[in-house]
Amino acid sequence: MKLPESFFETIFFFIELSLILGSLGVVLLNDIVYSAFLLGFVFACVSLLYLLLDSDFVAAAQVLVYVGAINVLIVFAVMLINKKQSDNKFFLFWTLGDGITSTICLGIFLILSNVISNTSWSKIFLVVESNKNENLISIDSIRRIGSELLTEFIVSFELMSIILLIALIGAITLARGEQISIREDDIILKNKK
Repeated sequence: MKLPESFFETIFFFIELSLILGSLGVVLLNDIVYSAFLLGFVFACVSLLYLLLDSDFVAAAQVLVYVGAINVLIVFAVMLINKKQSDNKFFLFWTLGDGITSTICLGIFLILSNVISNTSWSKIFLVVESNKNENLISIDSIRRIGSELLTEFIVSFELMSIILLIALIGAITLARGEQISIREDDIILKNKK
């Protein structure tokens, strides 16, 4: 089904706008539960971008891995941590660390914007090769992704699995550590009575 290009541009604009607003909500909200849910929304917007770029497999992997696994893990870890909520919902009380972090993030954003705007995207190897060779486009993309992951990118693939395992262990440790300290506080209070 052929749709006009203005339709795709409109969809792209709304997805990008929701992605930017959701990312700002993740960073700027002090309530960690809302930030975790907005992070899931941002992951879903990224998967919609992949769908818009005709990359179905990557979109499905984005939904399964990030929205379905990582974000659920973050939400459970956040729910298990008994953090006292502050009354202010936005950035009313910033610390020095918040200022340093925002400065570093702004610097990284400006550097990436400069690199993206100065890159000649039409001279990238795969784009040039796909224009020369029509058979390269017709190769099954899922088979090609699997082949590349298990041959050329095996080290980075395994490192990502280790990082995800560390994140899982860290979330469990944070949740259990908070429960253990709450139990110790209860025991101390009972002993004082």
